[in-house]
Amino acid sequence: MKAIVINEYGSKEVLKETEIPKPDITDDQVLVEVHATSINPIDWKTRAGYLQEKLDFSFPIILGWDVAGTIVEVGDKVTDYQIGDEVFARPATTPNGTYAEFTAVDENLLAKKPENVTFEEAASIPLVGLTAWQCLVDITNIKKGDTVLIHAGSGGVGSIAIQLAKHFGAFVATTASEQNEAYVKELGADQFINYKTQNFEEELSDFDIVLDTMGGDILEKSYTVLKRGGKLVTIAGQPNDDAAAKYGITAKFHWLEPDGTQLQKLADLLNKEIIKPQVGHVFDFSEEQLQKAHELSETHHAKGKIVVKVK
Repeated sequence: MKAIVINEYGSKEVLKETEIPKPDITDDQVLVEVHATSINPIDWKTRAGYLQEKLDFSFPIILGWDVAGTIVEVGDKVTDYQIGDEVFARPATTPNGTYAEFTAVDENLLAKKPENVTFEEAASIPLVGLTAWQCLVDITNIKKGDTVLIHAGSGGVGSIAIQLAKHFGAFVATTASEQNEAYVKELGADQFINYKTQNFEEELSDFDIVLDTMGGDILEKSYTVLKRGGKLVTIAGQPNDDAAAKYGITAKFHWLEPDGTQLQKLADLLNKEIIKPQVGHVFDFSEEQLQKAHELSETHHAKGKIVVKVK
């Protein structure tokens, strides 16, 4: 099968097209023919070697943490899926990812692809959708009437998180650039903050929840906008325990846990069009195109999700 692999850590040029055997599946896995995958920051952070300690992989590595496709083989112990099913998933973290024509997925990580979305749209959801769900529902226990700040609302996680927060009845403020003001408001944002001309920490106060996707100074300034007892969750840095104690808030870093049951809940929301996929860019499945997709992701200025059409 065709796959895009890395044989060393480095720049986007280490992404190389190659032919490798199809993966073997275990009794509790299915083999998915990949129709689409997507690009997430973890892809190029892994490629560049930033996550070597957390992800102890050996080369060659197939990157990719999102898949939408069709099941072509099922393991002996698989009970809820069969050949021909259209599915999507955030597969387990392994060195055999989704930049390939076929990928193996554990049954418990699968969900049925909603009929009203394309494979490209479905591939845009798993990692960012599960991240938004776990941050807002599992960690911060979002509820009706909460005030929520979502950083980088036009990005992959932000664009789904805004929709989820509104679904749960929250008031949502978000940061984005001026050209994305209309976009984030269409997603449901109640208050737009132009990060280039406004300081969010001067505009907001007494918020219940902050979802940080940026880290650095943005994370540090986010403590100040929360009320005492507020909750901050970040996917981009380590919280400062002293600052959290000073402001009387709880602050946590979250690393996504793949979960097919939660993904099926997102699929149900997609079926009802309560949330909608946000595909901003589509690339073809080739070495050159994957390199361009990584380059775009590294700018931090992609609108919505970056998707790769494989089939």
